[in-house]
Parts: sequence; C-alpha cells; structure tokens
Amino acid sequence: MNGTDARRRILVVGNGIAGQSACDSLRTAGFDGSLTIVGDEPWTAYSRPALSKALLVDGGSPELASPMHQATEMLGVAAVGLDVDSRRVHLDDGTDLPYDGLVIASGSRARRLGGVDSAELTLRTLDDAWVLRGRLAAQPSVVVVGAGALGMEIASAAMAVGCQVTVVADGRPMLSHLGPHLSEAFTATAVAQGLTIVDGAAARIDGPRGVILRDGSRIEAELIVTAIGDIPNTEWLATSGLADGHLEADSRGRIRPNIVAAGDVAAIPTRQGIRRIPLWSSAIEQAKVAAVALLTGDDAPELDLDPYFWTEQFGLNLKATGHLPVAGEPEFLVGERPDGPSVMRWTHDDGRGVAVAVNHRIAIPRLRRMASTAG
Repeated sequence: MNGTDARRRILVVGNGIAGQSACDSLRTAGFDGSLTIVGDEPWTAYSRPALSKALLVDGGSPELASPMHQATEMLGVAAVGLDVDSRRVHLDDGTDLPYDGLVIASGSRARRLGGVDSAELTLRTLDDAWVLRGRLAAQPSVVVVGAGALGMEIASAAMAVGCQVTVVADGRPMLSHLGPHLSEAFTATAVAQGLTIVDGAAARIDGPRGVILRDGSRIEAELIVTAIGDIPNTEWLATSGLADGHLEADSRGRIRPNIVAAGDVAAIPTRQGIRRIPLWSSAIEQAKVAAVALLTGDDAPELDLDPYFWTEQFGLNLKATGHLPVAGEPEFLVGERPDGPSVMRWTHDDGRGVAVAVNHRIAIPRLRRMASTAG
C-alpha cells in the first residue's frame, strides 16, 4: 500500500493548521493526485492562537498566508460520518466524498460549563473572537472561568480595554501548564495590575450573569467567559470503528495504513504516554509526519515532539521549548527574574531540557539549542 500510486485521491477533514500542514507536506513529498480539504467553518484557514492575542487585543488579523498546495476547498460543510469499508466520508450537506487516503484533522471544540443555550461565551473560532471583542468594547464586568493560558489571555485582553475582571481558578493560574515557578511569577504580575482571582472550582452557570462555585458561593458579572479546555471532534467517527471518544494514532500518525490523524483530535505517543498535545506547533509537526506516512508507510520518520508554546498576557511574553510543566528552580541563562527579560532552563529527570524566554527577543532555533544542557 506504499507509494503515491496507491493514493490518487487524498481527502483531508479539517481546515485548521493540521489540515493545511498535511496538504503542504503531501505536495512537498511529491503527491500530485487529487487533494481535497473539508472545513466546517466558512472561512479560509486562520491562526487560532491569534484570536486571544492579536485579534482580541487590537483587532489584528489572524489570516494565514495563501496556501500553495492547490487543494480543492469545501468550506462551511462538516463531516458527519465515515465508512472505512467503502472509503467514503459523509458530509452534512448530503455529499459523499470517496478517498484513497484520509487525513483526520477535525480538531476540537470549546468545552462549556453550561449547555449550548447557557449565557457563557467561549473562544475557539473566529466568530467567537469577533463576538467577544464586540462585547468587551462596552467595558462590562467580566468573570473568566478557567485559569489556563487561554483564560488568562482573555482576562488580560479584557483588562486592557478597561474591564473589571475576575478569574475563577481551580488552583494557582497556569500551574498545571507551566509549573510552580512560572505560575507564581505570572500570577503575581496579573494581580499587581488589578486582576481579581477567586480560588475555587466552578460548578454551573446561573442565569445570564452568575457562576455558582462548588462551595455554593455565587459570582456575578455582566459577561461570563469560560475557558475550561477542549473536546476532540470525534463524534463523526462514532460508527467507523476507529474511535470511541478517543482517537489514538501511532508514532507516525497512522490509524490504519490508509488513514492518518493529526492535530488536536489525535492522541499520540509521547514520553509522558499516549496523550493529546493541543498546541499549534504540535499540530504542524504531527501533520508533517502523518502526511509522509500516508504515502510511504514505515519509511516515514517517527514523531518525536519537542513542543513549542507561547503566551502573551499582562505585559509578559513567554516562549517555551520542551515539555511543560517544569518543577523546581530554574537556571538563569539571561537575566535574574522570572518575570523577565530573562531566559531560563530546567532539566527533566530523563535529561530533556526546557528553555523559557520571558520578554526576551530570541529566535526559536536558538531557544531550542539553549534547552540542551550541552548547548
């Protein structure tokens, strides 16, 4: 089943960065057959990280450069089913698309605290971002439920336009994402700028303006935004036999010889076990490997992720290479304070390094080199 001759029609489900990267990589690897990409949003591909950064803060464009892969785009239609025996994907407009090779890059959606009709806003899509930006313009009081990187970026953007903001945090903000040292530094900076942090787990949305915590207390604001994680979009695979709420790929992104997966939808082998890594850079690297594996099978390289993560909030710009979170005190390579400008390094028990730059203009390749204790 190896070789481009066996894959004359390749279908990519998902028009995010994983899907786009897969198309680019297929062409780079020499695939010159029929290439179709399906996206459930009506927009051309855009930068999802930019929604909570450039767009929400100053209206900056999240547009990506025009693709060069010349795939046929089918936008505004969603995949609702997959028949692996007949090799067909069913779309919600009634169309059936045949394929020889399939890339599953259907991404994920925002997890909600309430139901679909609750008053909360989420930030996952371009439409979400424009709605939230419009609501923040009126400078309402805001409660953000969730203190991961996304929740804190939303809180930072809301405060930047003059909103009074409270973050509901189940533990210290970004502790599970960054580790105690960086979490403490970022939290202290946010609080110093006026952010209110309520330590507690949210239980439910209460009407248009209330959030009930698990201890029974109620927090009220004019605008409620939840940032409590994501859910992989695997429902359309329910009858395919490929996924039961969990889509697991091998080290080359393969689900079957003619089906690969990449991006937020896929759980992959890592040094920390089988897990999803819903990061922009991870989606790109997964897609590159999966695309080659679809064409060449075992001849494709295995994925060995060295994740890259960045966040911008409360005047701090963090770039990190390596597996987060990190424990213990850092080695300072530049500067002396974790709230920057600085470059810090940690080393995990397995010898892998993590390098973090805060408010420091440094090229990512150099930061990756600095993550190595031998660098």
